[in-house]
Amino acid sequence: QVQLAESGGGLVQPGGSLRLSCAASGRLLPFSLYDMGWYRQAPGKQRELVAHITSGGSTVYADSVNGRFNISRDNAVNTVYLQMNSLEPEDTAVYYCNKISGTNWPWGQGTQVTVNS
Repeated sequence: QVQLAESGGGLVQPGGSLRLSCAASGRLLPFSLYDMGWYRQAPGKQRELVAHITSGGSTVYADSVNGRFNISRDNAVNTVYLQMNSLEPEDTAVYYCNKISGTNWPWGQGTQVTVNS
């Protein structure tokens, strides 16, 4: 069983920044082998993939966050990060991480991001 623990969320004003972290633990292969993604789910909406990073370090972003968010990883500590800049009220959601290929691992509790003046 793999456990995912997201952290770093909070309340921020429009234009502000946050850095999210997601640590994976448990029964997993070397973390570097996994393509990892950050997802978010806003109230009343489906969960959506906003950014992912491949095992080789390539990154892809949803149009809505491109140019504002940056995904990175530290394989030595089994962690993926999401640097979020120029935050907008539309970014308000619970943010989760998971691998993007094959069957998802059990979802973590997520971390709440609220953008509100």
